[in-house]
Amino acid sequence: MPKPATPLDLLLLPTWLVPVEPAGVVLKDHGLGIRDGHIVFIGTRAEAERFVASKTRELPGCLLSPGLINAHGHAAMSLFRGLADDLPLMTWLEEHIWPAEGRWVDEAFVRDGTDLAIAEQIKGGVTCFSDMYFFPKVASERAHNSGIRAQIAVPLLDFAIPGARTTEDGLHQAVELFGDLRYHPRITVAMGPHAPYTVSDENLEKIRVIAEELDAPIHMHIHETAFEVEQSLATRNERPLARLARLGLLGPRLQAVHMTQISDDDLALLVESNTSVVHCPESNLKLASGFCPVERLWQAGVNVAVGTDGAASNNDLDLLGETRTAALLAKAVAGSAAALDAHRALRMATLNGARALGLETVTGSLEVGKAADLVAFDLSGLAQQPIYEPVSQLIYTSNRDCVKHVWVAGQQLLDERRLTRMDEQALHAAACAWGERIGERSE
Repeated sequence: MPKPATPLDLLLLPTWLVPVEPAGVVLKDHGLGIRDGHIVFIGTRAEAERFVASKTRELPGCLLSPGLINAHGHAAMSLFRGLADDLPLMTWLEEHIWPAEGRWVDEAFVRDGTDLAIAEQIKGGVTCFSDMYFFPKVASERAHNSGIRAQIAVPLLDFAIPGARTTEDGLHQAVELFGDLRYHPRITVAMGPHAPYTVSDENLEKIRVIAEELDAPIHMHIHETAFEVEQSLATRNERPLARLARLGLLGPRLQAVHMTQISDDDLALLVESNTSVVHCPESNLKLASGFCPVERLWQAGVNVAVGTDGAASNNDLDLLGETRTAALLAKAVAGSAAALDAHRALRMATLNGARALGLETVTGSLEVGKAADLVAFDLSGLAQQPIYEPVSQLIYTSNRDCVKHVWVAGQQLLDERRLTRMDEQALHAAACAWGERIGERSE
């Protein structure tokens, strides 16, 4: 058989290839070909021999999978990592984080904090992340420069925030940024109402109308704590999710972050509306916010993605570690060792995340035609032997230090554990400088 006339840009030959779709599949001794930033070939090594490739890379002992998708975070808050630990959510927010943001957050803070977060995520195998923080235009510029894929959720609240004096100001920025990035190959823009308790019905109506006109996602903290639900029942006589349903916000565009409190009625609303849930287990555990019933949601047909939340409440952006925590916690909450098995956990951190962000036709699985967003995990370490089921070893015995290579749209952002487009020494120096400034004022 003649070789195809157009050569591949890159042919990868890992020991294991896990496409995620179809579900539960592990391909051994297969290859993956990339051309113009997209996957154009998946097949056996024998089939790969008919291709000419500009570059061929053997990946012995590696598992090649879709890049991980961090479906919720506050990137620039990496500069507040460890600032106010071991506190309840509202104390943490009202007495520590919000005052610190008022004092420190400006464009320079967001620039340096977002760069730090992006670098940490790339080194951890993340190829796409959702960010909800102040000065979203700055965050989008950092994502553009880094080569990573991102959803930028523009924060919207009823009161002044850094970079936006009013809700109207925030909405104007959101519409403008959406227009500017409408055709960007890697960055999308979402509406980011902070939470039901910080956004009025009137403003939620405006957000819904604009989101519908633009066909834009809506990213929102919902049912994060029992107190939030109790407060809504006491003041409005309805649960926050029911209120959002009444206002028309539920649906495939909505990304409901946290959802630790889910009644039978809440579950029915999620199922009927096809709303996605973003699970942030480690932040919820650290802030004692509650437990998202992942297995119950999954069995009901709800799309569940996973996110780290911000480094100020996690305290890392390690999505592989987050996924392991999610898998273990799901078993305890469901009372079943079979809940959220390793393959489904990986799916939650990849394709489910893409679906939540509206990117399932672009990324999230290894399929011909999709963007070449890939991560190679090195499973050759002593602690990972012997390997009977590589996906189980990835989820239950590995950590982010095993991330060896990362590609986004076919561009290599991590090579042999080294960042290719970001200066790690400069990032380290900038983070330390911020730490010294903030630490001195906090003492």
